[in-house]
Amino acid sequence: MQLQDLLYGVTIKELVGKTDREINALNFDSRKVGQDDVFFAVVGTVADGHQFIEQTISQGAAVIICENLPEIEDFTLTYVKVENSSVALGIMAGNYFGNPSADLKLIGITGTNGKTTIATILYKLFRDLGYKTGLLSTVENYINEVVVAATHTTPNPIALNELLRKMVDAGCDYCFMEVSSHAVSQHRIEGLTFSGGVFSNLTHDHLDFHKTFDSYLKAKKAFFDGLPKNAFALTNIDDKNGAVMLQNTKAYKKTYALKQIADFKAKIIENQFSGLHLDIDNEDVYFKLVGSFNAYNLLAVYGTAILLEQDKLKVLTLLSRLSGAEGRFDYIVSPEKIIGIVDYAHTPDAVQNVLSTIANIRKGTEQVITVIGCGGDRDKTKRPIMAQVACDWSDKVILTSDNPRTEDPQAIINEMEAGVSPTNKRKTISILDRREAIKTACHLAQSGDIILIAGKGHEKYQEINGVRNHFDDKEILSEQLNANS
Repeated sequence: MQLQDLLYGVTIKELVGKTDREINALNFDSRKVGQDDVFFAVVGTVADGHQFIEQTISQGAAVIICENLPEIEDFTLTYVKVENSSVALGIMAGNYFGNPSADLKLIGITGTNGKTTIATILYKLFRDLGYKTGLLSTVENYINEVVVAATHTTPNPIALNELLRKMVDAGCDYCFMEVSSHAVSQHRIEGLTFSGGVFSNLTHDHLDFHKTFDSYLKAKKAFFDGLPKNAFALTNIDDKNGAVMLQNTKAYKKTYALKQIADFKAKIIENQFSGLHLDIDNEDVYFKLVGSFNAYNLLAVYGTAILLEQDKLKVLTLLSRLSGAEGRFDYIVSPEKIIGIVDYAHTPDAVQNVLSTIANIRKGTEQVITVIGCGGDRDKTKRPIMAQVACDWSDKVILTSDNPRTEDPQAIINEMEAGVSPTNKRKTISILDRREAIKTACHLAQSGDIILIAGKGHEKYQEINGVRNHFDDKEILSEQLNANS
C-alpha cells in the first residue's frame, strides 16, 4: 500500500521525504519492525517510542511517524511529524485495513460496570436474530462463532482494525464492542466509525491511570462527544453522570431507567436466584439474569436493539432465553444446597451491587460469606472501601490476594484491612493464599449459605510478579463445594 493513501485524514505538521512509496506493515512496537515498515514513535506510560527510532531504522523501517523529529541522517527515509502519534496510528490503521468500521454497524459500550454483560448479551441476541455478528470484549472476542482470544478490554488500533476487517470479510452486519476509558485516553478508537454508543454507569475505578474522577469522567464523555450525528447515544439516566454523557454529543439522544422517566423503562416485579421478572416497556417478561444491576443491563440491551430497528416482541422473547457473560453473577449450587457465586466485581460499587442483590434475595437466616481481594499495580484508594463494603454486607469476610502483579500481596491486604471498622473485625479474617481462602469459605458454609468469590470473575489466571499461573475461581469453588458433600 502507498504511504500517501495511509496518510489520508492525518494532520501533518512537517514532512521530510516522499509519500509515493510502498510500505509493508504498521508497527508501534520497535521489536516487531521489519523491512519497509512504518514505525510509530508513541509516547507511552512506560516508555517513549522516540527512543527507539534509530533501532527501527537499522531493522529496515522506511517511515517514521513521530511527534519530535530526530536528527536526520538518511534522507531516503520518510519522516512525518504529527501532533499525536497515537492519533495518527488509529487513523492510519483504519486506512491500512480499508476502514472496516464503516462497513458494519459498530456499537460501543462504555461505563465502569456492565460493559461485558451488555456487549455479550447484544452479541448473543443479534446472533439469535439471524445476523452475522462480532464481539470485542474483556472475556473473549468473536467473529460469528469463531473465538479470538482477548488480551485487553479494547485492543490496540492495529489489532482492532484487523479484527474488524476479518468481521467484515466474514459478512458481519454488527459488532458490539466494549470501550474502556483507557482506550479513549490512549486514542485506540481513533478513526473508528460508530453507529451507536451506550453508557452503563460511572463509579470509582482506574484512578491509578486517570488520577482524578473528573479525568475518568471526561474520558468516558469523550467517546460520546465523538459520535457522529447519524449515530445514537443511549445513556442510563438513573446514574448521576448519565446526562453528562449527552451534553455535547452530536448523536441522537436516548435514555433508559428503572427509577425515572426515560425512553426505555423497566420495573422489577421479582428478583430471585432463578432470575428476574420485569415489566419492560409494559411487557411482562422473565429473564435468566439476576439482580437490579442486570435489570439495567437488560434494559440497555433492549434499548439498543430497538434503536437498531429490531422487533420489540421478538427481542424480548429471545432475551428471556439468554444467560449473561462468564464470571458475572455466575453461580453453582452444591449437593448440600450451598450457593456459590463468582463475580468480576472489582470496584466498591460493583461489590455492593452484587451483595445487595444477594441481600434482597436471601431469606434472612443464611450466612453470606465473601472472599475478596484487590489487584496490585492498580487504584489503591479503593482497597479500604472495598473491604468496608464487603464487611457491611456480609456475615463473614475473607480478605485475600487477587492479582498482586508486582506488589506485595500482604501489603495489599493490609491496605484493605484499614477499611475494616472495629465492629467488623470480629467477622473478618485474612488468608494470603486465594485457593486456601476459597477452601476456608467452603468449610465455613452450611446448607443454604451463600458464598461470594469477588474480583476475578472469568479470569483463568493469577498474576504474580509478571507470571500468570492457572487459577480459576469457579473451578476451585466447584471442587471445594463438591468435596464437602
